[in-house]
Amino acid sequence: MDKLQFSVKADNGRKGDPSVGPVYRNLLSEHSFPPIDSHFKTTWDVFSSSVQKYPNNRMLGWRELVDGKWGPYVWKTYKAIYEEVLHVAYAIRASGLQPGCKVGIYGSNCPQWIVAMEACNAQSLICVPLYDTLGAGAVNFILEHAEVDIVFVQDKKVKQLLDPDCTYTRRLKVIVCFTSMEDKEREMADAIGVKSFSWNDFLDMGSKNPSELQTPEPSDTCTIMYTSGTNGDPKGVILTHENATTNINGVDLFMEQFEDKMTENDVYLSFLPLAHILDRIIEEYYFRKGASVGFFHGDINAIRDDIMELKPTFLAGVPRVLERIYEGVLKGLEELNPRRRKIFDILYNYKLRWLQAGYKQKNASPFADMLAFNKIKNKLGGRLRLIVSGGAPLSPEVEEFLRVTSCAFVLQGYGLTETCGLATVAFPDQMSMVGTVGSPFVYTELRLEEVPDMGYDPLADPPRGEICVKGKAPFAGYYKNPELTNEVMTDGWFHTGDIGEMLPNGTLKIIDRKKHLIKLSQGEYVALEHLEKLYLITPIVEDIWVYGDSFKKSLVAVVVVNHDHAEKWAHQNGHKTTVSKLCKSPQLQDYVISELKSTAERNKLRGFETIKGVITEAETFEGDKGFLTPTMKKKRERLFNYYKVQIEELYRNLGGNKS
Repeated sequence: MDKLQFSVKADNGRKGDPSVGPVYRNLLSEHSFPPIDSHFKTTWDVFSSSVQKYPNNRMLGWRELVDGKWGPYVWKTYKAIYEEVLHVAYAIRASGLQPGCKVGIYGSNCPQWIVAMEACNAQSLICVPLYDTLGAGAVNFILEHAEVDIVFVQDKKVKQLLDPDCTYTRRLKVIVCFTSMEDKEREMADAIGVKSFSWNDFLDMGSKNPSELQTPEPSDTCTIMYTSGTNGDPKGVILTHENATTNINGVDLFMEQFEDKMTENDVYLSFLPLAHILDRIIEEYYFRKGASVGFFHGDINAIRDDIMELKPTFLAGVPRVLERIYEGVLKGLEELNPRRRKIFDILYNYKLRWLQAGYKQKNASPFADMLAFNKIKNKLGGRLRLIVSGGAPLSPEVEEFLRVTSCAFVLQGYGLTETCGLATVAFPDQMSMVGTVGSPFVYTELRLEEVPDMGYDPLADPPRGEICVKGKAPFAGYYKNPELTNEVMTDGWFHTGDIGEMLPNGTLKIIDRKKHLIKLSQGEYVALEHLEKLYLITPIVEDIWVYGDSFKKSLVAVVVVNHDHAEKWAHQNGHKTTVSKLCKSPQLQDYVISELKSTAERNKLRGFETIKGVITEAETFEGDKGFLTPTMKKKRERLFNYYKVQIEELYRNLGGNKS
């Protein structure tokens, strides 16, 4: 085996059709995967063991509205949450659900979300999370596809559940509100024959109907998590209890390598959706350690208020959240007088040099921390030790800046729902990992596979290709979709659709997306080709190329205008010129954007799928510029290189992409 700085190369790959690169493993798994802790075979084992070990530790915290203002965090202990979980579990059983039945959870992160999840674990029920941003149509698809029997729902989401478009609701057995439903909503539920309960009434029913728990086996399905599909329909990823506990165990082993440990005194601020695998696994790990989870109060734009109140030690976010922190610090720097700004820059570069020389965060420059960076640390609550970015690539510039100024470890990880959240993770205190997503996770093997159409070769220098992952506990497939499961799984290798580059030190860098399904900086998936097909129906559009950047939150496009419609618009608006000259007109560009917006609204596209800026062209993509393949597919890399300068100008004009 070839031992690199941060991973082990288990073989040298092979040429073929397609060629595959070497298999990479974590340094802890050089010869084989480490054994799993036999005491933690299911997620119920994880939670119930911590209840016994840390009964009086604070487990879940939230803020209540007091006189129109959000008050301090209120906490429940592991023991108190356990009692609540038992009552909900008993009530679910009393409602007639048997092991293997599906339970939907629809709402923002809160204690009730976790209680419902743990009640599912206690009774061998399958948890089906629904993002709180989903509308009635998507909710209906998931409920029907998963054949959900009971839904736990946030009070402000009851309306979507009872929407006429959500036709499956009438087939539910029970609706349980996180708080209580309005009289009108209860009447609507009664009218369609669905029992409804307030949270307290459901707990009360459980307390009066105790029963024996039907706890799960490791191979039982723990959750079906629905994730975006390229054809518009979500796909249900089946994850077992073994999937979850393997990764929880892996985080334990990974953290043991470092001087700074996670302990029962750590506090995590939960604001990424619990319906997302990253937040779910982080919280499961915190429960394993007997640590505390505090929930944000629901407004992501006021997250700093929660940070200052909770004073977390750990923060996980998508790049857009971390970019806001970065932008906030830069805004503060702009207000400094030139002399103080120069001092800041000197201290920044001084500490950066010591970090790059291999010094640990706390030893790199205590002097610079005292003079400048502790002020930034205090604005993040004062106790933050670890910041993790996931969901989309974080720009190296932002990552480096936060590593220097936050006085915390800042690192990126990579994973998908299908990998149960973790496929690679970076090391704290390693500046050589800036811009990468780290090395293979403890229970993961990783290799790159050739993508001839895109020119990516895993045996070339640098080695590039589609990222393929094989784990100790591979995911169980897509629910009711064996064809798609077989499409992404080959000989145990999961094909992620992401394009990566392996660096000489054994770390992975994400560079592209195979099917042009990209993630914007806030972590939202966008299928570019799908959007192009929709926008093509706009009368003013002859052809369109949509562009998105994982470091930006908005989409822009190059639009070839339809000459007839452009000339008609020109006549109506008093422009007497050629279409070529018209395309340089800001008024025409604004008109095109408004027409694209109308198309987006007609097709019920989400906000991040709308086009915020355009470059208008009179000539089609055909011709000697080589924008199209012989089969008329767009060469995206060539288009980007040609329009790169104009695209960068578009994003600048969008005001730093804050629109």
